[in-house]
Amino acid sequence: MAALKSVLRMPALCVPHGGGPMPLLGDPTHNSLIQWLSTTAKHSPRPLSILTVSAHWEERQPTVTSDVQPPLIYDYYGFPEESYKIKYDAPGSPQLAQRIFDLLKAAGLSCVFDSKRGWDHGVFVPLKLLYPAADIPIVEMSMLKSLSAEDHLKLGEALAPLRDEGVMIVGSGLSYHNMRGFVFRGRGDPTSTKTASQEFDAYIQDALLNPEHSPQQRRQLLLDWEQGPSARLCHPTEEHLLPLMVAAGAAHYGQAQVTFDEELLGAKVSGYIWN
Repeated sequence: MAALKSVLRMPALCVPHGGGPMPLLGDPTHNSLIQWLSTTAKHSPRPLSILTVSAHWEERQPTVTSDVQPPLIYDYYGFPEESYKIKYDAPGSPQLAQRIFDLLKAAGLSCVFDSKRGWDHGVFVPLKLLYPAADIPIVEMSMLKSLSAEDHLKLGEALAPLRDEGVMIVGSGLSYHNMRGFVFRGRGDPTSTKTASQEFDAYIQDALLNPEHSPQQRRQLLLDWEQGPSARLCHPTEEHLLPLMVAAGAAHYGQAQVTFDEELLGAKVSGYIWN
């Protein structure tokens, strides 16, 4: 689509999407997240469309959904039957998919269309709470199988112009994601999970919020995330952290605001917005 200028710059968000479909099932362990997701959109300008990068899709090249009505992918297991009947009938946007393709190409990056791929729970769980009317077009973009922080920061940088074209950029992951560490159904060590998640969360919050850091310093701190305390205890694999990298890159590493700062399944978890 041709570049469109909106009156207001759209925010970039990094949202925790919780455990599988639990936020949509009203699970009590997710009450704070449900409340936050249900009210966050009220404090932001309404986007013309949304680009979401989810922790649950990886490809060798950046790949974008391009169907006019992508289906949902129920990519979770062992939950109540109702969780496999969830509906979220927002439209797709081939026009936005094309614009993403063009921006990545201009930045020297490849991009692939996928007209068959649906939206995984990293897309429909948070967006159903953020925009329950399902009336805003959505495109999902994959992460890269490289799981390289540098690669994902560059993706965000290339896509930054979208924010001035009415597109909200949403990175959907979790600032803590260690399946063995989550305190749930009698599993996990509450003390070690809380300590590790607090230590790493403090590193990320300093990187994103400290007003004394320059954009270049913030970028470097994100690039060096493995040097943060308890980094690999919190992220044995980094796929749930990388959507934050895309959002931060799209915000040119400006100072973020922390808008979710709670405990989830025994871990300290944060969500951010760049206005």
